[in-house]
Amino acid sequence: MAVAETAGLGPVLAFGLVGVFGVGAQWLAWRLRLPAIVIMLAAGLIAGPATGLLNPSRDFGDLLSPLVALAVAVILFEGGFTLDLHRLGDAKSGVKRLVFIGAPLGWLLSALALVYGAGLSWESAAVFGGIMVVTGPTVIAPLLRTAKLARRPARLLQWEAIVNDPIGALAAVLAFEVVVTARSNLSMGEAITHLALGIVFAALIGGAVGFFIARAFARGWVPEFMKVPVLFAALLVTFGVTDSVLHESGLLAVTVMGLVIGNADLPSYEELRRFKEHATVLLVSGVFILLAANIQIDQLMALDWHAALFVALVVLVARPATVLISLAGSDLPRNERMLIALTGPRGVVLVAVAGLFGQRLAEAGITDGARIGPLAFVLVVATVLVHGFTLAPLARRLGLANTDRPGLLIAGGSRFTTQLAEALMKAEVPVLITDPNHAHLIRPRASGIKTFYGDIIGEAAEDKVELMSYSTLLAATDNDAYNSLIATDLGPELGRDKVWQVPRVKDDRERHALPTQIGGRRFGEGRTLEGYETLLAEGWRFRITRITEEYKLSDWREKRPRAVPVMVLSPKGELRFVVDAKAMKVDPGGRIVSLLPPEVSEEETAARSKRAERPSGQPGPAAPIP
Repeated sequence: MAVAETAGLGPVLAFGLVGVFGVGAQWLAWRLRLPAIVIMLAAGLIAGPATGLLNPSRDFGDLLSPLVALAVAVILFEGGFTLDLHRLGDAKSGVKRLVFIGAPLGWLLSALALVYGAGLSWESAAVFGGIMVVTGPTVIAPLLRTAKLARRPARLLQWEAIVNDPIGALAAVLAFEVVVTARSNLSMGEAITHLALGIVFAALIGGAVGFFIARAFARGWVPEFMKVPVLFAALLVTFGVTDSVLHESGLLAVTVMGLVIGNADLPSYEELRRFKEHATVLLVSGVFILLAANIQIDQLMALDWHAALFVALVVLVARPATVLISLAGSDLPRNERMLIALTGPRGVVLVAVAGLFGQRLAEAGITDGARIGPLAFVLVVATVLVHGFTLAPLARRLGLANTDRPGLLIAGGSRFTTQLAEALMKAEVPVLITDPNHAHLIRPRASGIKTFYGDIIGEAAEDKVELMSYSTLLAATDNDAYNSLIATDLGPELGRDKVWQVPRVKDDRERHALPTQIGGRRFGEGRTLEGYETLLAEGWRFRITRITEEYKLSDWREKRPRAVPVMVLSPKGELRFVVDAKAMKVDPGGRIVSLLPPEVSEEETAARSKRAERPSGQPGPAAPIP
């Protein structure tokens, strides 16, 4: 065992294990529907301190610090790239307050909590307090989707996390440079000049590189297949050059670079965004596993009641005070302010940046800098668990949660979608019909169905549509190409298994077939929108039938031989369109949404009328077919 510890795994095998543990933890969290950060923390602690299988300091040696630094640089570039200033919508005013007032105030209150709660020195508290401005953009999105918050508080929380992500890192950079400069032999004037020149240089280099990259991409100077490699190479060079001039200023440069490129309105924005999302998932999980595995048992054991006091001060004092003071006098209702004040989960970015700067502080001679990493882990786990279990009940208590039932978003107003929406509304399933053609919405509006006039993939929809309220999408306009565009665009956000599309005309012909990555899932055994419209014109009507232990699916098939099943509502309320009627499965408690032929619909209507006319208390015939 001693030989294994001395020899180590080697950087190649250790790197592979980091990938397996990181990505495996993310997948397991998805399967268990738990916050990924909790599973990653457990995986890192098991791989590192618990078993000794992975020891980053031993296995990577001198490569560990630059690996973490480069990964953090890419993560912060992603934060700047995500910050699209044009998409703040009705949350813009609140976000400005939470940034310009909340970030400095949160920095101060967090530093106070670290000094008087955790017992850190002012030097370490100033650096870590800046990082704590970040509220976890990688954590807040899953929590918001689970809690189904109303649009405005959800956007405020999401955009606060996105905007403060780079700001928190920059605050840590500034505090770190001030601390290091104060410990140097430079005079105060020389130190300030050196710091200011380094910051200006980093910002100018990052802005200039971002501007040049955006201009080159927009003018076609770089072919499509080279854009991602060029962007990645420019990111690494920018970080390396600026970091060599002023230590840690590379993080500022790449953040500014991402901000400039992200707001350049590039045609290739979506491709670049998806790449950086994939890269960030890999790097975030890798950095988290590395930092968790590198924690020493004695560091964790050294945490005492001061750590608990620190977490309590952050959750119950620093965060609420920061938000309530920042939003005082705004037009936000009181319940929205309270919800935001009591919601502030920290995430992977905080752990990654805190681990990096904690190590730097320890190397600079500030011994309690080594405590920053374990404290960051404790804060992240505590806030994720607390807000993960309390956000949804709190939102419901304050009247800011949408319905617990997953809803259906329908693109396209027609007879088919209107009657389908009417049937689902009777089953208490939320439905929204959208269409860029105003005339197509006349029918659903007359039926009392919620509608949105406009392009569902346009910027206006981001401000006015509560997308989190709808778990499933049906693209059913009279334009097959537009249906494919909607399904392709919203697929990554909703999940491709939740995005459906009416079959295209000639969809089954090889000449007209589309690649599998374009469009949504087809249903209805090839029946097009025109086919459904024809059935409705002939008198077919939607009916919902519940399957029970007594009335099984086989009974339904026997009683409804000509029925056309369209959807299945699971006992948990999940929505699923029927791809193959013969292979359809429905659990007891589930419901079938189907089209029934005219004669069956007339029989059921007549039976309901007779039951309604029968005097109360008079026995009637046997119960009708469900």
